[in-house]
Amino acid sequence: MPSLDDLKKRITSVKSTQKITKAMKMVATAKLRKAQENAEKGRPYSERMNNIILNLSKNISDKENSSKLLVGTGREDTHLCIVLTADRGLCGGFNTNIIKKAKNYFDKLSKEGKKFKIITVGTKGYDQLKRNYKDKIIEKISFKDSKNINYFDAEKVGSLILEKFDKEEFDICTIFYNKFKNVMTQIPQQQQIIPLQSEEENDSSNEQPDDSYEFEPDEDEILSNLLPKNISTQIFKAMLENSASEQGSRMTAMDNATRNAGELVDKLSIEYNRSRQAAITKELIEIISGAESL
Repeated sequence: MPSLDDLKKRITSVKSTQKITKAMKMVATAKLRKAQENAEKGRPYSERMNNIILNLSKNISDKENSSKLLVGTGREDTHLCIVLTADRGLCGGFNTNIIKKAKNYFDKLSKEGKKFKIITVGTKGYDQLKRNYKDKIIEKISFKDSKNINYFDAEKVGSLILEKFDKEEFDICTIFYNKFKNVMTQIPQQQQIIPLQSEEENDSSNEQPDDSYEFEPDEDEILSNLLPKNISTQIFKAMLENSASEQGSRMTAMDNATRNAGELVDKLSIEYNRSRQAAITKELIEIISGAESL
């Protein structure tokens, strides 16, 4: 049984931890508002760019000679997987859920006998994947020094992807991230960006995909400019979604940790008071017994 001094030290330690978790929850709450706003603003832009590219692609007469970013290389042998996670921990299951989604995809590729390469964006993703897939990781990227999510960081990742695609190092590129739904819910996503794949929600879009437009210059020239930018745009959207999801998950985790710390302090306080009462009772019995013996 722990001594009174040990219990007192533990109560003090748990209270100190509770103060930290409460402060982290408040910081995450403040950051969440802006991150959520940025993520919600980024969704229409990325979805509209996808829609424009898909509409343009329908008007291309010679699809066989169009950009490989749109139609692919014609092979599905090698996959490039971009796993976007956080650079910091203490955010509940945020990083683990993305890694789990990515691992399921890796297992599927392995069973089909296909090769895959991994680029990790975020230190936590690399830390978890290096145990089993260290030989598959070709690049590890961290933006820990960046104060805010910005397009320039996304463009660095996009340029790296395009560089490797031009060198024919892979055939299909897929990104993994968390989509922010609310503070309690973040949904792991798997999105193919090379070759461009239409999303299911495009079918229910208010915009009519069959509308005819006049383009200047022609479709091929517009796509040659839009397709590389779309890679960075989709990466940027994923990073914004991840940022909001990370803060939401951290806020929930720190709230739970603060509540659990409070319950532990109450439990330890009861144990401390009982032990103290037992020690006082024991001393009184010893004093009374000593007095009676005289």
